[in-house]
Amino acid sequence: MIQEEFVLDVHAMKKYFPIKQGFLKKTVGFVKAVDDVHIQIRPGETLGLVGESGCGKTTLGRCVLRAIEPTSGSVMFRDRQGQTKDVMKLNNQDLRSIRRDMQLIFQDPYSSLNPRMTVLNIIAEPLICNGMARGDELKDRVKQLMEMVGLNSRHLERYPHAFSGGQRQRIGIARALATNPKFIVCDEAVSALDVSVQAQIINLLQDLQERLNLSYLFISHDLGVIQHISNRVGVMYVGKMVETAATKTLFRNPQHPYTEALLSAKPLPDPRKKTNRIILAGEVANPANPPSGCYFHPRCPYAQDVCKSTAPEWKQVGEGHYSACHFAGELQLQGASSI
Repeated sequence: MIQEEFVLDVHAMKKYFPIKQGFLKKTVGFVKAVDDVHIQIRPGETLGLVGESGCGKTTLGRCVLRAIEPTSGSVMFRDRQGQTKDVMKLNNQDLRSIRRDMQLIFQDPYSSLNPRMTVLNIIAEPLICNGMARGDELKDRVKQLMEMVGLNSRHLERYPHAFSGGQRQRIGIARALATNPKFIVCDEAVSALDVSVQAQIINLLQDLQERLNLSYLFISHDLGVIQHISNRVGVMYVGKMVETAATKTLFRNPQHPYTEALLSAKPLPDPRKKTNRIILAGEVANPANPPSGCYFHPRCPYAQDVCKSTAPEWKQVGEGHYSACHFAGELQLQGASSI
């Protein structure tokens, strides 16, 4: 059962994609896109999810919403009535109902909006589908949502091509807010935008979170964005969660070598300041054929024999700070402030 302080509790989430070959499409293996991941999110909290491209961040976010069907795992979610439900066990009717409380903001504001629909129709669609408003009430609600995200409500009859990238993302945010959700997956929600526009959208998301008590799963590859918006951070590598901690703790005191390497790649505002960039050897492990033991050991500068043969268990190294490393708490790793 979900603990009282969490709005979302994901346990042992797995998503394996079958590899099929031959005329009969025989399954010869699996791509382990998400492999035994656990996350918890409190009301009004942002959990940042970071990692290299292809590590399973987006797949995890979509599995949580059941936008794609997980292989196994549970997603305990507390709905607006305060009832706890396992999203994985809901039938289609119940799933449609709970999706009012769970929404998604897409990465690309250019392809996620139907170019043949006006802003009014785009934002109104979830309200119509869920029978939440109609007629003048529907139009008034759309105007309210547009103003909430900083758009001029007089432009509701315009089409997406008439708006900039930042404005289009605001439309996507308004659409996600239409059903009064409690939890939103932000899938690279600012990565397609200019830096100045990114800051505006991040500030908007934080303002909305404070006003509406929203919980976010914020997926990004940008450590600067993650540091700014997140309360806690989870680091993924080849489908597995390797470290999770409060944001300040993780950036100052990483306890996994992969986290240390990611932090060393974070750009600094002062170009004159030298950084000790950690260049990892080799390529990201193949999720269809991962190495034995710790998936990170072929690239890890601290790897020992035990890393090659035995998969590490979660180890608590501080309050709310966990690392999947055999030597967590023993290595002297560099945080973002010291790199």
